[in-house]
Amino acid sequence: MSDGQRSAIIQLAREYFENRPQPEFVPGVTYIPPSGKVMDADDCAHLIDASLDMWLTAGRFADQFEEELAAKFGRRYSKLTVSGSAANLLAFACLTSWKLGEKRIKPGDEVITVAAGFPTTVTPIVQYGCIPVFVDVDLATHNVDVDLLEAAITDKTRAVMIAHSLGNPFDVARVAAFCKQHKLYLIEDCCDAFGAYVQGQHVGTFGDVATLSFYPAHHITMGEGGAVLMNSPLLAKIAESFRDWGRDCYCKPGLDNTCNKRFGWRLGQLPKGYDHKYTYSHVGYNLKVSDMQAAVGVSQLKKLDRFVQRRRENFAGLEKRLRERRLDEYYHLPEPTPGTEPSWFGYLLTVRDGSGINRNDLVRTLEERKVGTRLLFAGNLTKQPAFRDVEYRVHGTLTNTDKIMNDSFWIGVWPGIDGQRMDYMADTLLAVTRELRGERVEGPLEQAAP
Repeated sequence: MSDGQRSAIIQLAREYFENRPQPEFVPGVTYIPPSGKVMDADDCAHLIDASLDMWLTAGRFADQFEEELAAKFGRRYSKLTVSGSAANLLAFACLTSWKLGEKRIKPGDEVITVAAGFPTTVTPIVQYGCIPVFVDVDLATHNVDVDLLEAAITDKTRAVMIAHSLGNPFDVARVAAFCKQHKLYLIEDCCDAFGAYVQGQHVGTFGDVATLSFYPAHHITMGEGGAVLMNSPLLAKIAESFRDWGRDCYCKPGLDNTCNKRFGWRLGQLPKGYDHKYTYSHVGYNLKVSDMQAAVGVSQLKKLDRFVQRRRENFAGLEKRLRERRLDEYYHLPEPTPGTEPSWFGYLLTVRDGSGINRNDLVRTLEERKVGTRLLFAGNLTKQPAFRDVEYRVHGTLTNTDKIMNDSFWIGVWPGIDGQRMDYMADTLLAVTRELRGERVEGPLEQAAP
């Protein structure tokens, strides 16, 4: 294929994408999802460009994305993987490596975390034979109550692994200082918070390891995908080993002998000269991305700042509309953690005690009227069937976690939501709230409650 043919194919794909019909928004008919992706012709062009290479595993676009992602995130290294959940698995696995000596996390060690969140922030702790120690969150920011950390420590505590909830950072500066004082590892799950800042510093740059997700619901997407980020060259090499079958060799796919001693190593009890490409230093996985995924990531990363700004604008727009309708009388509205610039993933509302509103009835009716909702993921992990036989410890009580499990839900702020949709979302929430409270809905709001 000539360069001219390649360019023509890519240009045709770009034109096809740009000319696709866009459906009109019809209030009460068109579903407003709580999250979604925003794609353009550049994303399509990058995908076609990569597919024409027919290089189906990680290649030139993966190298480019890892380099640009690390620079954007403010870390020295990034390692792409198949999902945010896989990124959490790799991040925790890194810290169990024998190459860390006495500093490694071992089975039976404790890791402080929260139960109000997504399960795969916690499941790596369990999968590596460690014990999650759950502390409560606060209702205003739906993040970890940092005041509880000190009393949760025992002589078995080795790490803290917590997510920045729905794009609202937890007080990571304070948590990082706590970890440093007690010589604990800090793993920041930033899957919902790409682009957020704490005291002017990007989330994910406070801890030893950080993670991102590129699922279509997230700030940028490559379909399925995630990343682990760090500053330590040793942790970067360990993460790559766990991701790439557990092998000790660090050659790129398709390359051999970059160390110039492929048959000169002697590791473990293998005979001297055993092929380094087939020497394994960890019990690992195959969690690599394709270059087509990475190509979309390269394109999406250029739009991150615009996407984050739009999310912030939509959050402010929803807050204004909900307060104008006095819905804060019935719901706790989310508050940014002091000293932070959130990169909002969703708009969390928690039904106030005594409001007369049942959360399940509320979200069911909102869904019927085409306003998409989600709960705060697992609600309380200790109540989930998956944790029935899991060994864990709860420090204190999980009162606010249970409140979130029973009474919280969130609606969307992603860039695909515009002012017309926000008007409908706010009007519908007001109408449904009044109906559930047994109040009469009058005037224009009747249109929001067909």
